[in-house]
This record gives sequence, C-alpha cells and structure tokens, in this order.
Amino acid sequence: MVSAFSPQGAFTIATLAALPGWFLMLAAGLLGLAVGSFLNVVIHRLPRMMEHDEANYIAELRGEPLPHPSRYNLAVPGSACPHCGHTLAPWENIPVLSYLLLRGRCSACHAPIGARYPLVELASGVLSVLAAWHFGPTWQGLAALVLVWTLLALTMIDADTQLLPDQLTQPLLWLGLLLNLAGVFASLADAVIGAAAGYLLLWSVYWLFKLVRGKEGMGYGDFKLMAALGAWFGWQALPALVLLSSVVGLLFGLVRIALRRQHRDTPFPFGPFIAGAGLLVLFLGAGALPLALGVPG
Repeated sequence: MVSAFSPQGAFTIATLAALPGWFLMLAAGLLGLAVGSFLNVVIHRLPRMMEHDEANYIAELRGEPLPHPSRYNLAVPGSACPHCGHTLAPWENIPVLSYLLLRGRCSACHAPIGARYPLVELASGVLSVLAAWHFGPTWQGLAALVLVWTLLALTMIDADTQLLPDQLTQPLLWLGLLLNLAGVFASLADAVIGAAAGYLLLWSVYWLFKLVRGKEGMGYGDFKLMAALGAWFGWQALPALVLLSSVVGLLFGLVRIALRRQHRDTPFPFGPFIAGAGLLVLFLGAGALPLALGVPG
C-alpha cells in the first residue's frame, strides 16, 4: 500500500497511457467543461430537490396534497431561462461558448445570465486539465477528476445555501474508502482512520464551541466532508486539511468583518474552505502541510 503523500502509488491505464500528452490534456479540458455545465444544474437543482422532497414527505405524513407534485430532478424539466421560462436549445447549452455567443443574455427575453455559469464551467475545465497533467493516465487521475468535480459542486452549493448535501458527501466518503482498497491514495487502514478522525475532530470542535458559546459553530455537513477527505487521503492529511481550511476561513471572516459585510456572529459557509484545502492536498501532497504551517516545503 502506498500514499498520495509519496511519489509512488499510480496505477497506469494502458489505453490512456498510449495517448499523446496534448490529447489527454485537451480531452480532460473538454470533458471538464461539459461536466461543469452539468455541475451548474446540480448546484442549482439539488438544494431545491431536497426542499421539494422534504415538503412532499411532510405533506404525505399529514395526508395533505403534495405541494410539489411535478417531477423535478437533475434531468426534468429541461434547462430554461429563470426569467422567462424559455427552454434552452442545444446550441445555447454549449459550455462557455454559448455564453459568449449570447453575450451573457437570454436569447428570448434578453435578461442577463449570471457570469458564474461560465465561471463554474471554466473552473471545472481548468481543474480537470490540472488533474490530468498532475496524475497522468492513471487511476489516481480518473479519481482526481471525480473528486475535483464533486468538491466544486459542494463549494458552490454551500456558498449559496450553507448546506453540504448528504447526496454528495456520503458517496464521496464511500468512494474514497473503495479506492483505497487498492491503495490508490492511501492504505485502507489509513483511510478508515482518516474518515473516523476527520469526522470526530470537527465534531469535537463543534461541541466544544457549543458548550463555550452556547450556539452552533458549524454544520454536520462539514464533519462529513472532512471525513470524506480523510477517507481519500488518509489520516496523515488531516493536519494540513484542518489548518489550511481554518486559517483561510478565519482570514475570510476577518476581511468580511473589516469591510462591514457581516457581523462577527454572522455565520458563513465553511465547506468551501474545506474543499479548497482538499484540492491543495490533492495536488501538493506532502507539500500541503508546510504550506499550512507557513514554512518552506
């Protein structure tokens, strides 16, 4: 068994290894853009799907009419303009390019389209190219693509709603453990300890903060995301994950307070900082801990 914190541990995939490097980068970039377009759907719809399911469940228990009887999932209904309901044509769904061709406006009502849609697509494309370049045509490379896409979706959902859905965090945790049955990023023992310790570490901080301050300091989704990253990278990564996410999160909060954009007691999502720390650990490996400590690697 080997760890992502060592230079070994990559399982080559013969069919991908035979491809030219430039083709692999191009394919990863295009795939990342396409997945980024789908991630926009996940980011927008998954929290609403959760709300609909909860409301329907409560109504069903009470014997009341369902408040959301229509099908609403990641596939149905089709993508449409949120302002006028115009159903998007295939050419209007091309990642980034459609936004540029439409000049950032709906083709029907000309209402502005948020710039974050192409930015999410670009972020997905860039991270996908970086994963392909860093890990090459290996099982680590394929797994890294899934990880960066999921972390990107979780970041945006938490930024919007302060939720980290179980529909994403739990599969991420189990996938990390399954991958490490073969030692893709860490040994299975290290992954299991990492998952348990990652959860319990933030769980302990949560209860300590609640006992001292009498209120919650973070959500259970944060525990689950840290557990998932511990399952991917092993317990050795936890110091870097905790330090990086905490320091950057603290600086972010202080800046917002200094700019008077929030009160000191105003909650803000912590998931994006955990996800960002996870990306740094993914790409820097053992170098992430010196970065967190501010010392040369």
